[in-house]
Amino acid sequence: MANQLIKPFKNPQYLPSVTRFMTTSKRVQDRSQQKRVHALEIAVEKHKIASKILFLLELLKQEPEQVIPIRSLDQHRRQLNLPKPHKISDFIRKSPKLFEMYKDQRGTTWVGLTAKGEELVEEEERLIAENEGKAVEHVTRLLMMSVNKILPLDKIAHFRRDLGLPYDFRKHWVHKYPDCFRVLKNEDDVEFLKLVSWNPCWSVTEVEKKVTGITKAENHVPGRLSLAFPMKFPPDYKKVYRYGGQIENFQKREYLSPYADAKELKAGSVEFDKRAIAVMHEVLSFMNEKRLITDHLTHFRREFVMPQKLMRILLKHFGIFYVSERGKRFSVFLTEAYDGSELIEKCPLVVWKEKVVSLTGYRGRKKRIETFDDMDDFVDNDLFESDSEDENTIWIDRSLKEEDDTMSDVEDELVTQISEMDIGEVQKAYNDT
Repeated sequence: MANQLIKPFKNPQYLPSVTRFMTTSKRVQDRSQQKRVHALEIAVEKHKIASKILFLLELLKQEPEQVIPIRSLDQHRRQLNLPKPHKISDFIRKSPKLFEMYKDQRGTTWVGLTAKGEELVEEEERLIAENEGKAVEHVTRLLMMSVNKILPLDKIAHFRRDLGLPYDFRKHWVHKYPDCFRVLKNEDDVEFLKLVSWNPCWSVTEVEKKVTGITKAENHVPGRLSLAFPMKFPPDYKKVYRYGGQIENFQKREYLSPYADAKELKAGSVEFDKRAIAVMHEVLSFMNEKRLITDHLTHFRREFVMPQKLMRILLKHFGIFYVSERGKRFSVFLTEAYDGSELIEKCPLVVWKEKVVSLTGYRGRKKRIETFDDMDDFVDNDLFESDSEDENTIWIDRSLKEEDDTMSDVEDELVTQISEMDIGEVQKAYNDT
């Protein structure tokens, strides 16, 4: 289906980005460092190892012969997070079941996939094809939650692997379901995905499905909800008893469904914040591993009508979410989906990913993972108050340091148009896209 040319959007959410200068806050440092969950920190480290391997697999998959000169990988050191003097060849040698190296007659060293590696690449393609129906549903539901029922394709690309979308989804996949969505272009050739038809069955939230048992509702009309969010605290977190009354009051408050019109909600209100929690819960529920890079989530603040201080809300509601600050980018987990460091329900693509990791000998650099601190001297009196007042700053933690180099996520590194929030650059400016 040909792309349709559209005029530039008048809605401010599609206007050029605005630079917001960052501030730092010891308060956010207190909120995060003292609420670390050891098991989920281990899950973060596992994900980093997997992302490193998956990036190289995907890179080789795009080559015509699925081989590449090893010197060409030097330009991908940032994505692999192998700064000099670390040798890329040493990393590859630790996964002989997946990758192999050889020299040609000119002495050039090449790296390619083993027979097992090729088999795994084909298996992933098959699983992505089998997952296509669920991916279509989740992308459509993202559009249904957006304020104008339209999202930039570059932003959806952030979620490509998390949603189980094919690598070339922008070329072919997005055009295969014209009854659900279609591609539009503005005069600057920026591509957007627009909702074509509203599906009432898909406007039932994941929380509604779990609490009420409703999976399909042909005439469902999203509105106000008073359903409690599932919460899970570390076993040694005793302050849940101290905050018990506040948690109960918070859970009883009504909020607007993520699929209902939120244009009239007042920014800074408790209702505004609680709806944002519902949106983030819904988005994380769509992801294969029920986790995301936090800046991928914050990129959608305007489209999903969420507060500027999104990170503080994630940190405060740690019974619903867990934020890990290990590495160059923060990760957020849906706590209910995990038992220790393991996902409770694993889709076939997650099982495939674990199979890939089991075939590599690379285990990253040894790191010190902090254990959970019960915060004996830390009191958060505004735990369940609104945190989204009309402010132009995001709170970050400058003091976190790791003992060794960390591995960056693959997420969608090959999509070079997408900017990502790097903690090293965040001091300078934040592009509110």
